[in-house]
Amino acid sequence: MTTDDADRLPEVVDAAVALGHALRGRGWMVATAESCTGGAIARALTESAGASQWFERGFVTYSDQSKVDLLGVSADTLAAAGAVSEAVAAQMADGALTRSRAQLALAVTGIAGPSGATPGKPVGTVCFGWAAIDAAPVTETRQFAGDRAAVRRAAALHALRGARRLLPERPDATGGGDGPKTDS
Repeated sequence: MTTDDADRLPEVVDAAVALGHALRGRGWMVATAESCTGGAIARALTESAGASQWFERGFVTYSDQSKVDLLGVSADTLAAAGAVSEAVAAQMADGALTRSRAQLALAVTGIAGPSGATPGKPVGTVCFGWAAIDAAPVTETRQFAGDRAAVRRAAALHALRGARRLLPERPDATGGGDGPKTDS
């Protein structure tokens, strides 16, 4: 993502800044593990000054082997479920968390297109994983429409918003926090 890309993606940068401020308020840091977004989430998280207070590191693991080497994703899981799967997304998030000083990690793996579709996994399929200290990983699969840029943008935005949703239950470093949010 170039500076021009960031200018065209204000909603992604806005979501990254909101997550950054929430993390900073809790004294937390985030790590990213990205495949189909190619580092766009890390770029958005570091767009604003002071990002070193909430951004710990990013892993861009586009190939299957890089997922194994850098994040500890199981080769057996990759073979059984495929790179675009919730099982791999969960292992990517967990790997980013355990291989960093972060308290929160997010992971994205998907098929941005225009090629790469497989039976049951059309272009636009993106799997997400979120992991936080002392919590079980959360995963989700979404289907996004549009061209490659639109899929990547939607995936980055969804990953950031999903990470932000993990935080409300956790008090911030000052004792305030957003408090739990429920549907009732």
